[in-house]
Amino acid sequence: MRAIDWPAVTESLDRDGFAQTGVFYTDAECDQLDELFDAGSFRSTIDMQRYRFGEGLYRYFDRPLPDLIQAAREEFYPSLAELANAWAERLGQQERYPPTLEEMLARCRRTGQNRPTPLILRYGPGGHNTLHQDIYGEVAFPFQAVTLLSPDGSFSGGEFVLVEQRPRAQSRAHVIGLERGAFLIFPTRERPVLGKRGYYRTQMRHGVATVRTGERTTLGVIFHDAK
Repeated sequence: MRAIDWPAVTESLDRDGFAQTGVFYTDAECDQLDELFDAGSFRSTIDMQRYRFGEGLYRYFDRPLPDLIQAAREEFYPSLAELANAWAERLGQQERYPPTLEEMLARCRRTGQNRPTPLILRYGPGGHNTLHQDIYGEVAFPFQAVTLLSPDGSFSGGEFVLVEQRPRAQSRAHVIGLERGAFLIFPTRERPVLGKRGYYRTQMRHGVATVRTGERTTLGVIFHDAK
């Protein structure tokens, strides 16, 4: 596994609700993944405008996943599962997450979730993605990750947007510039926040701000499968 400072990632997720890793994919690997948008094997393609999700296209990879994506999915999962269990305990949840990705996917299969969810997304000028949560069935892993594949300077706008809705409070937005080949890790649905009376849950949604110029391509890594 390429060096990731997991203690720092955990600290950032606990404190801020998101964390950025160091560079995981080289420029050559980002180029290779970017080319898959036109040459990869996919189970479905979604036109966001058709469903009022935004403007742009995203494509869910079919199995077998490309090696670079499968490796990231497998290698990120164990450390994130440890934090997922800590968060579940803070939120008073009975559910616990298994230590390996294969066990997690087996849990998905038992509920009829057997379609892979890693996806590649592409936006041109005017492209954007409305705020949402990536929940595909009864089973959902509480973290996911995204990385930028487009070369630096190839587009403007298109910042990643993460919004948290705390109880009885106004929403708070984080606007984050992605780094090519580095991953942003963030909550799929909710996170615990420490208050005066202990931990409480805050809902999280994410999206993409409008791309002004150029073309923006990203890779999303989700750790649960879909129905």
